[in-house]
Amino acid sequence: MTSPRRDGDTWDLASSVGATATMAAMTRAIATRAALIDDPFAEPLVRAVGIDLLTRLATGEEPSGDLVGRAAIDGARVRTLFYDEFFLDAGLAQAVILASGLDSRAYRLPWPAGTVVYELDRPDVVEFKTRTLAGLGAEPTAERRVVAADLREDWPEALRAAGFDPALPTAWSAEGLLGYLPPDAQDRLLETITELSAPGSRVATESRPNPRPGEEDRTKQSLNRISELFRSENFDADMAKLRYFGKRNEAAPYLTGLGWAVTGRTVRELFEVHGLAPLEEDDLRMAEVRYVTGELTK
Repeated sequence: MTSPRRDGDTWDLASSVGATATMAAMTRAIATRAALIDDPFAEPLVRAVGIDLLTRLATGEEPSGDLVGRAAIDGARVRTLFYDEFFLDAGLAQAVILASGLDSRAYRLPWPAGTVVYELDRPDVVEFKTRTLAGLGAEPTAERRVVAADLREDWPEALRAAGFDPALPTAWSAEGLLGYLPPDAQDRLLETITELSAPGSRVATESRPNPRPGEEDRTKQSLNRISELFRSENFDADMAKLRYFGKRNEAAPYLTGLGWAVTGRTVRELFEVHGLAPLEEDDLRMAEVRYVTGELTK
């Protein structure tokens, strides 16, 4: 995971930005054991990827300790419940999960009858998840359609080829994704979602405020501290190199400009809603991230 991001780079679920999907699933597995959420597929998916440390953390063999702090576990609860509730509240017959990684919502949510869920990610990622969950005997709870495509390629064409109908209102999620895209790619993604959306469509994502002076350096220092902890356990996780830093359009106002009626709450507010302990000083930057939903009004 040590190489910085670059145009045309590749990865799998055990390397580079792909391993962040496995780390997110590992954290969901810990949160599931703590009865904060219910994702029964997180642990077996992490185990199947085969990263020793993440497997031990997911199964509880290795205590989370400093490696996965309280804020990360509580954050997994907030994030998981936000997107779960978004899809179920949307109640639309067509849903698209972008960069789906090890997301298991197509298998664990009580989707309304007739819902079609499109899971879009790199071919090896969606193939791995499909094969692993089939091996567990898991059955989708909606009509699940896999879209094997890289977001840097012509993914709208692949989505249409899988049966996606842009004339129908759609529920879109871009979960934990935007910070791993260059600023211009983020804008193009939000624009493309809008172009493919019929009136009444819904979207959910995170809107991160642009940094104040010195904040990005503190963020990098925090990510480097976490990476060093993981390296001490023989997992090479240079997390600061996986993100795209620098000024970018904030997602919420950008979506508003594209015709979406946007609402949202900060992580700080969601922690309060769920009765969680306030974030500590090192995590205050995370507290200002907004989880937002939008409805297309055009």
